[in-house]
Amino acid sequence: MSGSASTERLSRLLAMVPYLLRHQGIPLEEAAEHFGLDTDDLVHDLELLFVCGTPGHLPDDLIDARWDSGRVYLSNADPIARPARLAVDEAVALLVGLRTLAEVPGLHDRDALDGALAKLTEATGEAAAAAGAVRVDVRPGDDAALAGVLATCRDALAGRRRLHLAYLVPSRDELTERDVDPMRLVTVDGRWYLEAWCHRVEGVRLFRLDRIQSARALDVDGTPPAHAVSRDVQSDLFRPSPDDTVVTLDLAPQAAWVVDYYPVESAVPAPEDAWEQASLRVRLRAADTRWVRRLLLRLGAGARVVDPPELAVQVREAAVSALERYGRGGR
Repeated sequence: MSGSASTERLSRLLAMVPYLLRHQGIPLEEAAEHFGLDTDDLVHDLELLFVCGTPGHLPDDLIDARWDSGRVYLSNADPIARPARLAVDEAVALLVGLRTLAEVPGLHDRDALDGALAKLTEATGEAAAAAGAVRVDVRPGDDAALAGVLATCRDALAGRRRLHLAYLVPSRDELTERDVDPMRLVTVDGRWYLEAWCHRVEGVRLFRLDRIQSARALDVDGTPPAHAVSRDVQSDLFRPSPDDTVVTLDLAPQAAWVVDYYPVESAVPAPEDAWEQASLRVRLRAADTRWVRRLLLRLGAGARVVDPPELAVQVREAAVSALERYGRGGR
């Protein structure tokens, strides 16, 4: 049995014992239905309970479970007769998490969240008071432009309005104009993203808010199409293509900002045999390497191409051409 399956079964057994103690003689089929099991799985759980108990492992220490008559009877299980309860620190963590989630705009099932939060607050007493003193700030900080974009996106979500975006695409070093139907706002690793159905590409896309140069709500219904499905942003934030060119760069300390601004596959300390000024070795994918060439010209002495070698040649030729133009007085 896998670790997750074992954990799930343990949680079920801990809930099963107090329930069966309160419902002595419950029909086997009814008990199985209550826990979403078939009768064979319930019997397997009861067989496991039959060999569980307090330390000592003598017959009087074990839970007595009987079901031969088609009805379930449980006894000698007083130590775990009460339902499991959250510890204070567990309840505080859960309440803080729920309250933080409630502040995230674009949440779909807010009624369920508010209901769960209200019930948990009422049930936890002391923990609820402690959780009230803890706050996680998910606002965009002091960046006025970012705060304005976030507010516009939030209003469009609430009003189901389409947005017109001016969006910077770093992979092509291009400012694009597009209309999108907002789906939700999410924050990942401290950055805000708008997930939306993009009419320009006819697909779901994630837009980093700090790359949105401007956002304007349109007087058009912004309900995404029924087939627009949200992605798992924790594991699927970026979707590189297997056809993309894999680029390896060595970065000097002054160019380390590249890792924060561009999506890289990996960033590790530069190996000992690397360029002497290198502090990081990064790998990234590019559907079009023109933007990488422009980036490298911008970085100048702050970066070196490790692979592919033809990219290094292209950057060197572009740099030589630019220097020649300056030498002739060109701009």
